[in-house]
Amino acid sequence: MSDVREFKLTKEFIELNKLLKYENVISSGAEAGAVISEGYVLVNGEVETRKRKKLRKGDVILFESVTITVF
Repeated sequence: MSDVREFKLTKEFIELNKLLKYENVISSGAEAGAVISEGYVLVNGEVETRKRKKLRKGDVILFESVTITVF
């Protein structure tokens, strides 16, 4: 079963690790850094290993069964 979410961006960008924590997909910053650096997170269909990747409107993040669209 998939979990589809939307995140309303109120600034120019949000960093990938912070978004995962904000959406309660990850329990800690250390865990976020680990799953990102190990290649378990996709941004716009591509593996993303930079934990501080700047996400902007239109970006789509996939981790396990969770999809988050930034708008």
